[in-house]
Amino acid sequence: MSLSVQFLSLLAMIGTGIGAGAFMDLIGTGIDATGKRSIIRKYAVFLEVIGWIVVGCASFYILFLVRDGAWRMYDPVAQICGLLLYASIFHRPFRFFGRLLNMLILKPIVFVVVLIFKVVRQIFRLVFRVLMFLLKPFFYLYNRIYDSLFKNSEK
Repeated sequence: MSLSVQFLSLLAMIGTGIGAGAFMDLIGTGIDATGKRSIIRKYAVFLEVIGWIVVGCASFYILFLVRDGAWRMYDPVAQICGLLLYASIFHRPFRFFGRLLNMLILKPIVFVVVLIFKVVRQIFRLVFRVLMFLLKPFFYLYNRIYDSLFKNSEK
């Protein structure tokens, strides 16, 4: 194995460490954003374990692409270095870009979906009110006929 391949695999493992830090920070931030009684908060440990499993599988996949899955002793050290790099340097830029992504993409999409839902709901309410207004004379006639045919025997 050449030195350049080893250096590339070291950079790849540092990159997977940075990616793991970002992904686990994303999961932690998402869990913290939920309410105290949320079902997500209830299963937070399970979600984090699933997150670590996904990170491990993705890291091995990157290792498989770079070095055909050959694991070296410096790989965990490189991943820990990547995690520490994320915590010390990349944490704030990732959070900034996450907030930017949320403001520019996710919130407008959620706004449009909620707006469409509210418009459709108001249309259904309007149709229901119009139908109830049109059927009101028939309900009145029905109640009058029903009362006259089936009077209470208690009176």
